[in-house]
Amino acid sequence: MIYGLGAISASTLDLLAFSPPGWGATLLAGLANSLIIALGAYSLGLVIGLCGAFGKLYGGEVIKDVLGIYTTIVRAVPELVLILFLFYAFTGMLNGLLLDWGYDRVVISPLLTGIAVLAVVQGAYSTEVLRGAILAVPKGQAEAALAYALPRRLVLWRIVLPQMIRHAIPGFSNNWLIMLKASALVSIIGLDDMVHRAGLAAASTRSPFTFYVAVALIYLALTTVSIFLLSRLEARYSLGVKKAQF
Repeated sequence: MIYGLGAISASTLDLLAFSPPGWGATLLAGLANSLIIALGAYSLGLVIGLCGAFGKLYGGEVIKDVLGIYTTIVRAVPELVLILFLFYAFTGMLNGLLLDWGYDRVVISPLLTGIAVLAVVQGAYSTEVLRGAILAVPKGQAEAALAYALPRRLVLWRIVLPQMIRHAIPGFSNNWLIMLKASALVSIIGLDDMVHRAGLAAASTRSPFTFYVAVALIYLALTTVSIFLLSRLEARYSLGVKKAQF
């Protein structure tokens, strides 16, 4: 089989084999990086979202205004633009300032950049999901607990948060699926994820259809499994709750 010079005579199974000259092991290694990015950004985004939700609900006017600007801008600007801005534009400005001040240049890791940017995006969406979930919990329960002199932090921890999870799971599920697919965007800055490796394989073998279909099927499998597990989680937290029928 000749790479990059002529037509490829090997079958699709040969191209996707896990032993050389197949690219199956290479794609799976890239998939591991994609999952690291998605899980890391999603977890960090949940922390940002929880802080943002509490800030919007219980913070001062300045905090609410700042968080409002944050969620509005981040949800309006595409993730790809944010990634390119942080990795290229922001890094260029930062290194320019450091050189002017006599310091060495800073090299930002593509992996950390991808996780950081997607976490900021995820945090904006999670802020609104969690804020809506907290507001969905009947106020009377928290007020009754406060009337019995239960500290506010215990009211949040024992009454509000457990019930909030049930309302937040549908939004969390949607955000996870979006984050899983958005992890492919980091290939634009050279991160060695599954899409990037599929591009290398396609260029080397001149068989783009094979590898991009394989990547699409892998993402389809991941989202299908995620939907099944998240639906089971939602059912678990909805035990004893009667849903309205329309």
